[in-house]
Amino acid sequence: MVKRIIYPPMWMVFGVCAIFAFNEFYPGPRFTSQASQLLGGAILLAGLAMLVVAGGLFKRAGTDLIPFRNVSALVTTGVYRFTRNPMYLGMTAILLGVAVTVGSSMALLVPPLFMVIVEWRYIRPEEALLQGLFPEDYPAYCARVRRWL
Repeated sequence: MVKRIIYPPMWMVFGVCAIFAFNEFYPGPRFTSQASQLLGGAILLAGLAMLVVAGGLFKRAGTDLIPFRNVSALVTTGVYRFTRNPMYLGMTAILLGVAVTVGSSMALLVPPLFMVIVEWRYIRPEEALLQGLFPEDYPAYCARVRRWL
């Protein structure tokens, strides 16, 4: 039997779909303006940049981007000096940017929901895996750097 895993980028895609569904069918109070669209776009681009930079650091370290697969290095440089999960934070920022851009208050529920899903399905199990693989370095890293921000 093959275990099927929904990887975090798919959860982000589901989140974007949910944002557009909220915007179309249940937007709640709206806050659309040129300023909110510019702000949303800036947040989205910052999230995308963080995702690309963090992924590049993983590639450079020779460790896999796919959760739980071929973990060969503990990356603690670059954006990983400020957050232990910059890829997840980048995806969250992308969702927040999309929600702000569409201007639907109900769409703002999606990024925190994404964070909860990612925290329980990926981050906590990854932390346990990293603790086992890097029993000295990982706890020291956790003491220096926060999980999200």
